[in-house]
Amino acid sequence: MLQVAQIRENLAAYTEALTKRNIEAAPILEKAIALDETRKSTQATLDAKLAESNKLSKEIGMLFKSGKGAEANELKAKTGTLKEETKELGEVLNSTIEELNALLYTIPNIPNETVPAGNSDEDNEEIFVEGDIPKLHDGALPHWELAKKYDLIDFELGVKIAGAGFPVYKGKGARLQRALINYFLDKNTAAGYQEVQVPHLVNEASGYGTGQLPDKEGQMYHVTGDDLYLIPTAEVPVTNIFRGELLQESELPVTLTGYTPCFRREAGSYGAHVRGLNRLHQFDKVEIVRVEKPENSYAALDGMVEHIKDILRELKLPYRILRLCGGDLGFTSALTFDFELFSTGQDRWLEISSASNFEAYQANRLKLRYKNSDGKNILAHTLNGSSLALPRVLAGILENYQTPEGIKIPEVLVPYCGFDIIN
Repeated sequence: MLQVAQIRENLAAYTEALTKRNIEAAPILEKAIALDETRKSTQATLDAKLAESNKLSKEIGMLFKSGKGAEANELKAKTGTLKEETKELGEVLNSTIEELNALLYTIPNIPNETVPAGNSDEDNEEIFVEGDIPKLHDGALPHWELAKKYDLIDFELGVKIAGAGFPVYKGKGARLQRALINYFLDKNTAAGYQEVQVPHLVNEASGYGTGQLPDKEGQMYHVTGDDLYLIPTAEVPVTNIFRGELLQESELPVTLTGYTPCFRREAGSYGAHVRGLNRLHQFDKVEIVRVEKPENSYAALDGMVEHIKDILRELKLPYRILRLCGGDLGFTSALTFDFELFSTGQDRWLEISSASNFEAYQANRLKLRYKNSDGKNILAHTLNGSSLALPRVLAGILENYQTPEGIKIPEVLVPYCGFDIIN
């Protein structure tokens, strides 16, 4: 959530920056400033009325002690009027604060100056490509056919149990899935990330804290009886560990990693591009989350990008990195790099990871601060990245490592799998 003081100080710059998101932001930002002015003036009037009421209460007490009951009762009548006025002012103040917060929740983060303008994913900027795209043998198959041929994943059984988008992994398919999870976690912990296991459901406050609510409410599964939400990513519970916390500067950076299943409704998704593992309602992902001092956050983002690169190099998968344009940038992100691997079986790129810096946007929602060396409370910067989302990585391994003899296992995964080929 943007800070009103920052909006006021940077109105022209913020208005211009949000044009990258294709938003005409001036009316919204100006309304936020106006509501904040109303809040401040109402608060000042309320404070003055309360101070006057307190002063009169002391005077009334002194008058009664002095035997001046008539004068005291006159002042009591005045305090009664003040009480009604302060009650009305309190209601106006609360209403103004609620309206202001509701408005601020609708304003996305300010894009970093390096974010390119654009309307959709077609306008994202390719900044890095690495790895050789394998030349497959005649008769090579997409991953959903390979999964069926080698009895690795049963999509129809998942439909029977839950519905489309809930696959059942079997045999070596399940073993390979587990191997990837353990490999990702080991890579992350070796890089200094502390592993955590977190709840797979979160409350409304957590959803608002990281920005999934109200922006992505329609994409989340809502357990209405308990007013809880199934998590769309581990970012939500892991980052919310620090909601309302005041950290010490010496505690930063915080670096955490966690594996969770993820749940997304993906309403309206259909067509060939969502076939097989390409888009699911339930999938596994290993996430990395960082809490940083503002001056260090972009160096930390670069480090996250290099860490994800190293994983893909070890898996020997061809990949590229995109800098997302304003029109494709996530609501809470200031800068996002997407990783895509090349799917030879489908002859197209598949997104497998995003690494994002949210700057202070999430921290302001979360009230996540740290005390610096001068004793001042500063909003931290939060970052997160997938390392990695499993479905499309698994799809890429099945397709890119297929041979006439079977599907070879990437060398780095063999110790985790216990086998080197699926046939």
